Amino acid sequence: MHIADLFAQEGLPVSFEIFPPRGELATEEARMVISQLAPLAPSFVSVTYSAGGSSNSSRTIDVASVAKRDFNLTTMAHLTCMGAREADVDTYLRALKMTGVENVLALRGDPVAGREPLDFKYAKDLIPRVKDAGFCVGAAAYPEGHIDCLDFNANIEHLKQKQDAGADFFVTQLFFDNQYAYRFLEAARAAGITVPITFGIMPFLSKQQISRMVFMCGASLPSPIVKLLARYENDRAALQAAGIDYACKQLVDLAEHGVDGVHVYTMNKPQIARAATEALAPYRKG
Repeated sequence: MHIADLFAQEGLPVSFEIFPPRGELATEEARMVISQLAPLAPSFVSVTYSAGGSSNSSRTIDVASVAKRDFNLTTMAHLTCMGAREADVDTYLRALKMTGVENVLALRGDPVAGREPLDFKYAKDLIPRVKDAGFCVGAAAYPEGHIDCLDFNANIEHLKQKQDAGADFFVTQLFFDNQYAYRFLEAARAAGITVPITFGIMPFLSKQQISRMVFMCGASLPSPIVKLLARYENDRAALQAAGIDYACKQLVDLAEHGVDGVHVYTMNKPQIARAATEALAPYRKG
């Protein structure tokens, strides 16, 4: 099923992101995670692009295939184009199509030292290639702006360029303050961005994790989180519980504001998906 069609259905679309585990048993480990996510009836599951780029992309395809074939889940596979040739992308898309996966999240990918752009410089350059291959195409959105672009209006213009290139929907990067999401959504709609936007939320589970997210993504850290980190810094279990609770409150607030959908970055932890599903039950179909 094309993910874009889900947004026209009744109820709030709730989706999960997972990543291919490392190691020889990566696919089997992913199968165990997916087996616990499937009963929660996610609207779709997205599978991130394996670390290591195109040479390691088979893991993404394998995990996406398991979710689609063995659990009958609507599935989206990520694809990054930094340093990729058109032939690499075409090979990936052909392999993905053979699994029955119909949705791709088209991304630039993080810059890597010594790995310059080749046939695709930005995600907007990749999107038409994926679209022409017959996929429903998602693209990334940044409520607080991309970390490489300090101009908020320029970020909105870049989003519009992705829609014009053929993006069918957007999935946002994580954020910890919903006010940024609402400001972004208002600006996006005012700029003529009409496709669905689903908002991504990731619970904070440790100081190390949230510090990494702040510096990698440029996400702002609101004072309530700072206070929670200070209160529970020596109690790992309590901090994780507080982080999941905070994320669930974000998700509920987004649902109450009538967003198109919400996307939960599960970090391969089914308990996060379960908590989100329970919190959002009143807003889902039926």
